Amino acid sequence: MTLSPADGPATATALVWDWPLRVFHWALVLAVAGSFATHYAGMEWFDWHRRCGYVAAVLIGFRLAWGFVGPRYSRFSSFLRGPRAVIEHLRGRQPYPKAGHNPVGAVSVLVFLASLALQTGTGLFANDEIANAGPFYGWVTQETSNRLTGLHDLNSTALIVLIAMHLAAIAWYDGRRRLGLVRAFWTGRKAGVEGIRASRGGLALVIVVALIVALTLAIRAAPEASVNVYF
Repeated sequence: MTLSPADGPATATALVWDWPLRVFHWALVLAVAGSFATHYAGMEWFDWHRRCGYVAAVLIGFRLAWGFVGPRYSRFSSFLRGPRAVIEHLRGRQPYPKAGHNPVGAVSVLVFLASLALQTGTGLFANDEIANAGPFYGWVTQETSNRLTGLHDLNSTALIVLIAMHLAAIAWYDGRRRLGLVRAFWTGRKAGVEGIRASRGGLALVIVVALIVALTLAIRAAPEASVNVYF
């Protein structure tokens, strides 16, 4: 989008967050919320817990791919900085970018993605030592599955902490600094910035379909196995 001189800096907006990234963000919110809700709802909700995990796994895979082939502000190269930039930002010596993530926010994105990838990955091999297990349970030993289950449970607590920190940061930046982050991630637009030219929606759909097919084939190829109960 090209801004004309008549467009004032307070009103002129440009597309920053493409629709695939925005759909990813809000779909991930629903998938993670659904995963926690179905986990605490009881064993009868395990199938839905597993489905939410599948959705989250596809979304995480998409975001990792989109970090390399997506539009400008979606790419990791546009916002990842070194340790010095993080320290400078914490000291208040670096202004908050008009678009994209600040150095600390960039680190939080990586930590969040790593935690979510760990959660979905371990969930594929986990079991409840009663009757339910992830689709890849048959590819590992019972001992390995139990260890991954423990890691799955431990990381879920860490994930709750990360979510709480994320919400607190958003509340501070939007409430105190009035950056309009929630609005920008809903509309995709911000004022006074250079926008992206296209959303590359076709490429996003190809990536998502490829990930769904790959996960489906992997699940179908996994050997069937029953959970061994230990007392």
